[in-house]
Amino acid sequence: MKKALITGITGQDGSYLAELLLDKGYKVSGIVRRSSTETYERIEGIKDRITLKQADLLDQLSLIDAIREEEPDEIYNLAAQSFVPVSWTQPVLTGEYTALGVTKVLEAIKLVNPKIRMYQASSSEMFGKVQETPQKETTSFYPRSPYGVAKVYGHWITVNYRESYNIFACSGILFNHESPRRGREFVTRKVTEAAARIKLGLTDKVRLGNLDAKRDWGFAGDYVKAMWLMLQQEEPDDFVIATGKSHSVKELVQIAFSYAGLNWEDHVEIDPALIRPAEVDLLIGDSSKAKRKLGWEPEVSFEELVRMMVDADLERLERDRR
Repeated sequence: MKKALITGITGQDGSYLAELLLDKGYKVSGIVRRSSTETYERIEGIKDRITLKQADLLDQLSLIDAIREEEPDEIYNLAAQSFVPVSWTQPVLTGEYTALGVTKVLEAIKLVNPKIRMYQASSSEMFGKVQETPQKETTSFYPRSPYGVAKVYGHWITVNYRESYNIFACSGILFNHESPRRGREFVTRKVTEAAARIKLGLTDKVRLGNLDAKRDWGFAGDYVKAMWLMLQQEEPDDFVIATGKSHSVKELVQIAFSYAGLNWEDHVEIDPALIRPAEVDLLIGDSSKAKRKLGWEPEVSFEELVRMMVDADLERLERDRR
């Protein structure tokens, strides 16, 4: 039985990945930070099938202890301060978790067992002010937020340890991927929940920032399959994971509100305070290398994804009202 250790197991990607690995017969353990309030909602359905270890990306010894105790064959480093707007208000914390935290995971692997295979969650935000369209593995990085800068560090330190210490370490440069488990602070979930709340008469308005920003949005459940596939290859490598299709925030709003039977223009207000100091206007990925080498392709379309999220929010809100 293969063993996997996931940092960030309580997050959107961590929960989908844990389910995937369990289905493949893995023994799955996850790292969680000590907190006064437990936030295990996303893994509630599988909590009795996984092992949770208390550790922290900023605490090197706790990572070493967790790896020694669990003896994983694979480590998926998904933990980070992952909300871009917060990286502007907490840039140092973002750097510590999202950049230096990667080094501490790699160091722990080097010290405990260099044969462990590692997946590092890189991000399309590294491309920022894009230097070419679409973006692929060889596209130059130009991050436009402290989060994007931290992710560039995490990406290159992974490459560095792979080449310096022969560690099987892969970076997945994942473009935006969403699901009903997405945090409510992210624009996709903010929009779908607002459409559901307005539909049910719980509110009437939602405030948004730049409606013209364009992203390459896919389904998180599809993307975790690519993470697993990367660690099953003969040689470690980095891959862009994306749908290859770009949609504006306005399109997202139109689909969500139309599906809920609403006219979005009656309910959306633009708030300049929600526009980033340095905006990323267009991200669209070229995942042809992943298709060629991993056999990976996205299965859920953008429209299906948005409708899935609206349905989930409607169901949850109606359940909460009972």
